[in-house]
Amino acid sequence: MKLPQPPLKVRRNAGFTLLEMVIVLGIIAMIMGGAIFAMRGIAGQAKPTQAKTDINSYLTTLNMYRINTGQYPSTQQGLQALVGKGMSKLTLDPWSREYVYRFPGKKNPNEPEIICLGDDGQEGTADDINSQDF
Repeated sequence: MKLPQPPLKVRRNAGFTLLEMVIVLGIIAMIMGGAIFAMRGIAGQAKPTQAKTDINSYLTTLNMYRINTGQYPSTQQGLQALVGKGMSKLTLDPWSREYVYRFPGKKNPNEPEIICLGDDGQEGTADDINSQDF
C-alpha cells in the first residue's frame, strides 16, 4: 500500500530554505561586527581604571604600614617595603611597568605619592595617574 504524497506546497513550508538561513546568518554577522566595533575602545578605558584601583590598594597597605611602624617607607625603600607586611608581592601597572613611589610626595609632602606613568611611560605627561590627584 502506497501512501499519498502531500501536496508540494505543504512540503515546501515545512522548513527554512538555504537562502533564508544565509540571510539570517548575514544579519547576525552584521550585528556582531557592529558590537565588536563599538567595544574597541573599552580596553583602553579599563587600563586607567585598573591603575587607580591598584594605587588605592597600595595606599591602603601603606596606611597599615604607617600604623604598624609609625612612618611611611622612604623613597629609597619604595613599595618593596610592603612585601611581607601586608602584600605578598608587588603588581605592575596595566602597561607592565613598575609604579613610581615617593615619600614625601611632591604635591603633598605629608602623604606618599604613587604614580602610574600611563601609556607613554614618561613622567609628567597628561596620561600619568597620580595618587595625590585623587
